[in-house]
Amino acid sequence: MNVRQWGRDLALGVRFTLTGGREGWTRALLTAVGVGLGVALLLLTTAIPSALDARHDREDARTDISWMDTTVPPKGNDTLLVADLDTEFRDQEIRGRGMEPEGPDAPVPPGMDAVPAEGEMLVSPALKELLESDSGKLLRERFPDRITGTIAEEGLVGSQELTFVRGAEGLAAHLDDSSVTRIDHFGPIDSTSSDELDPVLLLLILVVFVVLLMPVAVFIATAVRFGGERRDRRLAALRLVGSDGLMTRRIAAGEALAGSVLGLVFGTVFFLIGRQLAGRAVVFDVSVFPSYLNPSPWLALLVGVAVPAAAVLVTLFALRGVVIEPLGVVRTARPARRRLWWRLLLPLAGLAMLYPMIGQGGGNGDFNQYLVVGGVVLLLIGVTALLPWIVERFVARLGAGSVSWQLAVRRLQMNSGTAARMVNGVAVAVAGAIALQMLFAGVDDDYTKSTGQDVTRAQMQVTLSDSAKPSSSAEFRSTKGVEDVYAYSEGSIGDRPMNPEDSEQVTVGDCTALRQIVRLDSCADGDVFAVLDPSYDSAIDTLTEPGRRLYFDPSYDDFPGARIEWTVPEGIKEAGERVGLTNNTTTGFLFTPGALDDKALSSLRTEVYLGLDRSVPDVQERVRNTAAAVDPLARAEVWSSVTRSEKFTAIRSGLFVGAACVLALIGASLLVTQLEQLRERRKLLSSLVAFGTRRRTLGLSVLWQTAVPIAVGLLLSAVVGLTLGTVLLKMTGTAVRIDWPSLLSMTGVGAAVVLAVTLLSLPPLLRMLRPDGLRTE
Repeated sequence: MNVRQWGRDLALGVRFTLTGGREGWTRALLTAVGVGLGVALLLLTTAIPSALDARHDREDARTDISWMDTTVPPKGNDTLLVADLDTEFRDQEIRGRGMEPEGPDAPVPPGMDAVPAEGEMLVSPALKELLESDSGKLLRERFPDRITGTIAEEGLVGSQELTFVRGAEGLAAHLDDSSVTRIDHFGPIDSTSSDELDPVLLLLILVVFVVLLMPVAVFIATAVRFGGERRDRRLAALRLVGSDGLMTRRIAAGEALAGSVLGLVFGTVFFLIGRQLAGRAVVFDVSVFPSYLNPSPWLALLVGVAVPAAAVLVTLFALRGVVIEPLGVVRTARPARRRLWWRLLLPLAGLAMLYPMIGQGGGNGDFNQYLVVGGVVLLLIGVTALLPWIVERFVARLGAGSVSWQLAVRRLQMNSGTAARMVNGVAVAVAGAIALQMLFAGVDDDYTKSTGQDVTRAQMQVTLSDSAKPSSSAEFRSTKGVEDVYAYSEGSIGDRPMNPEDSEQVTVGDCTALRQIVRLDSCADGDVFAVLDPSYDSAIDTLTEPGRRLYFDPSYDDFPGARIEWTVPEGIKEAGERVGLTNNTTTGFLFTPGALDDKALSSLRTEVYLGLDRSVPDVQERVRNTAAAVDPLARAEVWSSVTRSEKFTAIRSGLFVGAACVLALIGASLLVTQLEQLRERRKLLSSLVAFGTRRRTLGLSVLWQTAVPIAVGLLLSAVVGLTLGTVLLKMTGTAVRIDWPSLLSMTGVGAAVVLAVTLLSLPPLLRMLRPDGLRTE
């Protein structure tokens, strides 16, 4: 068979699709919508790398404060002082900067024409919208500055990013503070530090991409087979007029090719619409500009070639066991029983590819990316191969019941393959999700660390800058929702003003605060305490000798200090050790405020720990407002008992974003599939109604036809998901344990999607349940 003959037959199939009247156009439209949804998601996936690169480039272009760069340029006409004013509002991160030019040639941040003056502020469009809304009234109290404009797109990493830049003065006095620095340009800081992912995180990323993309491929393969029964009847007519079996198959492939090409057009349109909508979306604090979502030309070309090619191959594969004769299609008789042996080879081959990597990762080397991808793909494809066989065997044993049950069972027994194809995508998605949830739950402890913060005694911490007065902590006591305030001024004291030989920690707080970190027998304002434990630190005995001169904030070669002299008084009391609020023990000297003058107190930095009444609405935001009013450079932190790796959290957030898109695709594609099946059975349903069958009975039969395959599919997906999850945990050297809540929740989500699709298909079903559906031309 030459290429010319193939081309003529494929072209004839395309012509039948485009000139086949309403039936042909309806089938082509359904195929195009189904394929288009999958293509849109594939194009979105191919655009993710460019979107991430664009966000990274934008972030690099506006870099001003880098914790890795310790060099500060000298003051000049081209320097700018920058303060880190990051904050939060109702769990939304807000990037903030205070800026003070030191000369006429000071750099200007991207997205701005000039640095705002003191008392003025530039904000992102999203932050401006929030501040002007009713929900942002409490946040507006935190920013007394006048808004003079918005930051342009060049200065933002996302369309919905919340960020601001305030004009400031006097920042030079805070250069010793870690939140203030001097720069002479905006841009990335050169660094030799490695930012490579560890093998387990890389494994997570690979599995996430495979699990999210596999259902898309399955749905595209299902969509190109829409209208199979009607197509087979047309092919039988072609056999009647003289075409042979091979020619009819090529014509069918041409019809699928036309639908897939039309699907590429629909998918491009869906992608462009979704691209614009993405500019308004925020998913797990991540937003993008539409301009970011530009698919790689090579990847887009690969999608454009792979989808039509897959459509032709899937159609030819589907017709391999169908005998098309001039008088009908043999598939309408009882089909041959499906064979199991080759279906088991796929998951077994997947396990064989993953087996050599058990115990890898960490110090044992990296995972082979090709084996990981190939093994996971084969295991998930095994779901699609095993499901038709299992459904066929299961429905063959179903027996008597209500009329609706018998109608559904008989339909499933006659054509179980169509039902299995409908739920294939759901089964693959759920199997992958279960495996990923097991993997995430298994390695979660490796990326979760205890903070040591005692959240039973305090729920927030506020760090004031060096210039803040310790007495300013009293402002928090009048903040609504604050129940307890423990303020500590901390620093050091040494035996010499310069490069002391012996030095100790200094903590200043009232009696209530001190009792949270040490054990005291008695306490009154004006008392001085010391933690006397020679086994821990022998210097404290010599430093507490009455009459000895000590120096607060002594200087060192590289760090100048205040060097404030203080004479050790008589009657220093002993304090006992106690685990403090941050799970550590306090040593050295402890002072009540009345024991020191203002000069000594000014050399210390103040930390405020707050106990909150969580029943008060927005109590955390009220604390942040108070902190900003007391000290613009204050940093307010909400306490938690544990903290997770940012990379691990980012990967998990990416999974949720992708899962949301895949679930939307699953729902939309299932709905299209259901509508296509109802359309093919319209005359049969109308005949049943004409003979007196109740609509309620037919509606329940449609529900049973969906529920039975999905139940079998979810059971299979649970088995495959648990198997894949166990292998992945073995690969990472993690103890295997089943995350039952995640397993049940993933299974429930899959069932809920199918149930929602079934309910949405009821209105069209009711419209079809009319006797006039028997009319024909």
